[in-house]
Amino acid sequence: MNANLHSFINLFFIGMIALFPVVNPLGSAFMVTPYFSNLTKAEKNTAVAKITLYAFCICTVSLFAGHWILQLFGLSIPVIQLAGGIMICKMGWESLSSDKKTDHSADADAKLSGFTYIQDKLFYPITFPVTTGAGTISVLFTLSAHTARANFTEHLIGTSAILSAIVVICILIYICYRNAKNIINFLGSNGEVIINRISAFLIFCVGLQIAISGIMNLLKK
Repeated sequence: MNANLHSFINLFFIGMIALFPVVNPLGSAFMVTPYFSNLTKAEKNTAVAKITLYAFCICTVSLFAGHWILQLFGLSIPVIQLAGGIMICKMGWESLSSDKKTDHSADADAKLSGFTYIQDKLFYPITFPVTTGAGTISVLFTLSAHTARANFTEHLIGTSAILSAIVVICILIYICYRNAKNIINFLGSNGEVIINRISAFLIFCVGLQIAISGIMNLLKK
């Protein structure tokens, strides 16, 4: 039992460390803030709840169906690690090399309309790809493939741990999105840039680690 609990906690933290910088709830919250500018408090809460639900659905489907999708297309774990790592590195590098601050006027039309305008944008582009994009899916595909290798008990523990990490990430998305404006006002423009740069660096490091793992596994074959 102690070994199972230790395995659960270990995989939970692995899931959190892998998902947090890729999802980047705080940085994503800064990016979607313009969409909420003309919403009432109740409308904003409804919009954020739907975004969180969509994000949870995308992550859960990626986790449970990832292994089968890999088998369907004949893809190996190392290839997914390498491709996903490169994609995540690209996302982090683009954020690091960009001289622009978070674009609070990214969609000027969003400031001219209320919930009617935003409701058809809650899934695309706000949830996908801004909140949970290709990098998130790649990480979950990789984690899913790793847990699929184990026996039933280990697979159950691993899947439960990663699912728990997804739930925590979604809670953080909900909290950050609801309070994004207050966080921006508190941090100021410089604090916002610092958070985004640190998050971008972590994204790049996670991608590099995944890609190197894929290369090492390919070389072993």
